[in-house]
Amino acid sequence: MTVDEALRRPTITVPDAGALFFGLSRNAAYEAAKRGDFETIRVGGRIVVPVAPLAQRLGLKTSIGSAA
Repeated sequence: MTVDEALRRPTITVPDAGALFFGLSRNAAYEAAKRGDFETIRVGGRIVVPVAPLAQRLGLKTSIGSAA
């Protein structure tokens, strides 16, 4: 997944958020999420990262729902 693809989605996985936006490994991404370094939500049994608040924090614009 690219940053542009991530910015078109409402949520992404913790490992994807960590890798794409912060250059973190899978384990480091989950540790950062656990510390509250970026917002997460639980959907069913999964922990995901809402893209809009993360993008806003980083000064990026989302295009959620835009055609590819």
